[in-house]
Amino acid sequence: MTTGHTSPSARKSRIASTMGKAKILMEAAPYIKAFKGKVVVIKYGGSAMTSEELRDSFAGDVTLLSLVGIRPVIVHGGGPQITRAMGQSGVEPVWVDGLRVTDAATIRVVQSVLAGEVNPDIVRLLSGHGAVAAGVTGIDGGLFTAVPKDDRLGFVGEIEAVDPTLVLAMLEQGIVPVVAPLARGTDGHAYNLNADTAAGALAEALNAEKLVYLTDVEGLYSDLGDEDTLLPRVGISELEEMIASGSASAGMVPKLRSCISAMKAGVRQAHILDGRVQHAVLLEIFTPEGIGTMVEVR
Repeated sequence: MTTGHTSPSARKSRIASTMGKAKILMEAAPYIKAFKGKVVVIKYGGSAMTSEELRDSFAGDVTLLSLVGIRPVIVHGGGPQITRAMGQSGVEPVWVDGLRVTDAATIRVVQSVLAGEVNPDIVRLLSGHGAVAAGVTGIDGGLFTAVPKDDRLGFVGEIEAVDPTLVLAMLEQGIVPVVAPLARGTDGHAYNLNADTAAGALAEALNAEKLVYLTDVEGLYSDLGDEDTLLPRVGISELEEMIASGSASAGMVPKLRSCISAMKAGVRQAHILDGRVQHAVLLEIFTPEGIGTMVEVR
C-alpha cells in the first residue's frame, strides 16, 4: 500500500536544513535594514575575552555587523590581564571599595597591558575574521579627558569630557575602532577608566543606536541570584530603583549607571547580554526573541 509520499532522502534533508538557514536570514533582514549605518557600542569583557571559542564567536559577530553596514565600536576591559601583569612585575594589588588603587607603578602596568597587549590582540582577532579594525586608547586624539575619581585611588579617572572626533573619522573610513579605557587627566597624567563607564560615555558622545554590555550573567534579575527572575525588558526608572534599593550587584552598578546616563542623552536602547553564549550579539540584534535584558526609554 502506498501513501502518496516519496521516501525520505539525504538530499531532501539537506534542502530542509538549507531552507531553515534561509529563513533565519530573512528574519534578520528587517533588523539589518533598520540598523544599517547606525553606531553600536559594545563593551567587551568577561569570559568572552578569555575563552578562545567565545573570542572567535565575538570576532565573527563584530565582523558581520560591519559587513552589513552597521558601525560597531568596541570598548574593552582587561582587569584579569592587569592583575596577572602586576604579579609578574612584583606590584601588589590594593583595593578600596572594590576598586583597584592605581599608583604610579600600577598605572604604568595598566597602560602597558591595555595599550600594548589587550588592545592589539583584539585588533588582531577581528582582522583575522575579515574586519578592518584599528586600536586606539582614550588618550589618543583627546578622546577621553578625566579628573581623579577619588584621592584614595590614585590614577583612577572620572570622565570629564569626550571628544569623539577620532572615532567618528575611523567609522567614516569603514574601520572598527577598538578603544582601550585610558584617559588623559586635566593634570596631564594618564588615568585608568572603568570600561563600563567609558563605553556608556562614548555611546552618548557618538549618539549611538545601541549600547551593548557583554557580561558573565544572563542579564538583569528582579531577584538577584534567582535565575528564574530574568528580566527580558526594563525601563530606565527600573534601573534607578535597582541601584537605589541595592538589588543590583556591585559589578552591575557601573553598567546600570552608564545605561541610564547614555539613554537619557539619546542612546535608543541598551542591552545586557550573557557573553558566555556564542553569537550573543547577533542573537540580540538580529532576532525577534533576543537574549539577555533590553533597556528601553520608558
